[in-house]
Amino acid sequence: MIKRRREKVSIIIPTYQEGRYIGNLLSHLTNIDHPAEIIIVDGGSTDKTIEVAKRFTDNIYQIKERGISKAKNYGAKNANGDILIFLDADVELPPDFINRVLDAFKDRRVVGATCNIMPSRPRPSERAFFLFYNLLLRFCSLFKPHSRGEFIAIRREVFMKIGGFNESLSCLEDHDLAMRASKIGKFIFINNLTIYETLRRIRKLGLLNVVRTWMINYIFFIIRGKPLAEIWKAVR
Repeated sequence: MIKRRREKVSIIIPTYQEGRYIGNLLSHLTNIDHPAEIIIVDGGSTDKTIEVAKRFTDNIYQIKERGISKAKNYGAKNANGDILIFLDADVELPPDFINRVLDAFKDRRVVGATCNIMPSRPRPSERAFFLFYNLLLRFCSLFKPHSRGEFIAIRREVFMKIGGFNESLSCLEDHDLAMRASKIGKFIFINNLTIYETLRRIRKLGLLNVVRTWMINYIFFIIRGKPLAEIWKAVR
């Protein structure tokens, strides 16, 4: 019996002023249970982001134009993996997360995936909200794909076929990608995978304010195909 080749994985991380967080993520990625190509695309950091990243990978690109979609697309064009995984710089990962992703992609009908996103060291109200939010996204994904930018995985061939992320969108570029990818195959929710985020935006702006902003932009996206926000400000 011929053993099927496991697909190659490229991890693409857009950065801007991530010197405080990027070292923690990259140190975890060097100890995961599956080899992966790690690509950093920086949008003009003036802190120690690049200096720290160079300790872990040589695949570092600096682009003049800021924009998370621009950075993600640039990284994808320079990636060699069959599966592209896009991560935010401030997330925490379980050591077996790539194996869980590859298990999900064993089904050739699957073109993309997202997973549970939970806060690291949450307050009770934050934990309750994200437990509900993940359940909601998991339920909604049965009918219509949803994704958040902290983690999104997609087959490279599909990513290229649909033209990558829409660079005209200030936010919801991840959800837009999931919707377009789902027209080619299945975009799924990986139930047994959880990624943890720092909640720095919520801690600075407040949970209710952030949720309100999400809802307003999502409603505008559904109605007119574009969020209300023209610029998505970085919170550092």
